[in-house]
Amino acid sequence: MKELELKYGCNPNQKPSRIYMEDGSELPIKVLSGRPGYINFLDAFNGWQLVRDLKKATGLPAATSFKHVSPAGASIGLPLTETLAKIYWVDDMDWKNFSPLACAYARARGADRMSSFGDFISLSDVCDKDTALLIKREVSDGVIAPGYTQEALEILQQKKKGNYNVIQIDPDFVPAPVEHKQVYGVTFEQGRQELAIDDQLISNIVTIKKDLSEEAKRDMKVALIVLKYTQSNSVCYVKDGQAIGVGAGQQSRVHCTRLAGQKADNWFLRQSPKVLNLPFKKEISRAERDNAIDVYIGEEYMDVLADGKWEKTFTQKPEIFTAQEKRAWLDQMTDVTLGSDAFFPFSDNIERAHKSGVKYIAQPGGSVRDADVIATCDSYGMVMAFTGIRLFHH
Repeated sequence: MKELELKYGCNPNQKPSRIYMEDGSELPIKVLSGRPGYINFLDAFNGWQLVRDLKKATGLPAATSFKHVSPAGASIGLPLTETLAKIYWVDDMDWKNFSPLACAYARARGADRMSSFGDFISLSDVCDKDTALLIKREVSDGVIAPGYTQEALEILQQKKKGNYNVIQIDPDFVPAPVEHKQVYGVTFEQGRQELAIDDQLISNIVTIKKDLSEEAKRDMKVALIVLKYTQSNSVCYVKDGQAIGVGAGQQSRVHCTRLAGQKADNWFLRQSPKVLNLPFKKEISRAERDNAIDVYIGEEYMDVLADGKWEKTFTQKPEIFTAQEKRAWLDQMTDVTLGSDAFFPFSDNIERAHKSGVKYIAQPGGSVRDADVIATCDSYGMVMAFTGIRLFHH
């Protein structure tokens, strides 16, 4: 297949639309089910590169959940804990025996379930039955992977009455070293971003504390790989091999740090007893529960707790999760890693990161205020690496 006609471009009025190879060669993909659209393919190709890089950097299967050309979540295939199984809504499944790939997607999807609703999934490895069963029950637009077991393919082809988008990509495909895009009729050309995210990249430690555990190095690499395929400005908070807060496309870096930090906080607040024990009605769907939790742990909590409203969601009225209680719980979140695609221009980013338990930071460096940023890290006992490389992505 040398070209594929699409229904339309970014919006229904943008026609015609297609994907094709300019040199006339075969496309590196096969559509096994559904009819993927323009944005689906943007998510698929960006997501595939991300999980390919994660697998190369860590040796573990990887998954990402993309929305609007940025990852809502990404993770490597580490086992789930009982608490994570509960907050990711997979505790009713055989989660203890999930394959590593299924664990990776459960983590990628679960970190920010509000943003992942209706995602496009990318998998580093052949999609197996466990992963397909997990995907089947989620609201999702499609999936791309290097292959599918027969059982997995049959499960996925039943989704959306046979219209679920299933794409197989050639894992051996090597794109041209120079890439092109057009904006307003003008062609842009640049060399592809092929930077290797490895231990050498994070070896320049500029803080007083310099000890990096293997887990911290892994999480730094996960953060930087996520940023490599996230619309800039972007920062990424990582904990235990998975992104727990991604801030994408913000004009101000500190706003990006705050946005991603709030997502990381929400991920940890979901693990608190007050949230785990919320008395949901049985008929409330997972998506509705996600929405209710997001409001409950936020500042507009009375939108779900007011008389006449809580009865729609809960069997009994939950107690308010006070600001003091939330802060006390968040103070237990530690050893979080923060990556940034460009330098931190002010130390306010570090102050915000500290509130979300950040201990390790990877960023390019190069600001005129680097000394202030380093001093703030030292005051909190953080370990910071300067990569010397910017990772803007547009």
